[in-house]
Amino acid sequence: MSTFRPKFITFDCYGTLTKFQMAAMTRALFADRVPAGQMERFVTLFASYRLDEVLDAWKPYQDVVKNAIFRTCKRMGVPVTDAEAQSYYDAVPTWGPHPDVPAPLAILAKEFPLVIYSNAANAQIMSNVEQLGAPFHKVFTAETAQVYKPRLAAFEYMIDSLNCNPEDILHVSSSLRYDLMPADNIGIKNKVFVARNHEPSTPHYNYTEITDLSGLPAVVGL
Repeated sequence: MSTFRPKFITFDCYGTLTKFQMAAMTRALFADRVPAGQMERFVTLFASYRLDEVLDAWKPYQDVVKNAIFRTCKRMGVPVTDAEAQSYYDAVPTWGPHPDVPAPLAILAKEFPLVIYSNAANAQIMSNVEQLGAPFHKVFTAETAQVYKPRLAAFEYMIDSLNCNPEDILHVSSSLRYDLMPADNIGIKNKVFVARNHEPSTPHYNYTEITDLSGLPAVVGL
């Protein structure tokens, strides 16, 4: 893969480029209601319900997040207010990049068109993209496409919108479940897994693994 020169380098945004902070928010917000011994289960269940919420027909991302935290709290018998649920959605545009992101993105942007497909809402995403510090050729959202990752239709929308073939893309993500598994299913052969400890490595899906984004330029020969 070191000699592969893609037509586009496509990225997941939250978790991969932007530091995703819902778990940290949850630990802080519910510290007074969730016992320490149950907190990791609570955080994991919230993440699982967010995934479950995006597998159905498209709905606003605000509803995805709020439904997921309401379901989590109901399952674990924990009180939550609507304002607390809303605070997750409101916080997303304030999040900045992982420290290892801006420098390699700047290098890559000089040689390749960079693309994002994000599950975020249109009203959120550009604030995060601007903080990445590099120009992006296209920024696609689930709101525009009316479909969330990991559904294959999200990747079809991106490929069709770019007027390219799956083999023309190098797709980069820190998530197997949301990105690299469906990307592999749809025929994107060239993939990079950024191992940020969100999910375990699953080499069956035929990707190059890097520990942070500083390793990405070398994958495309820079």
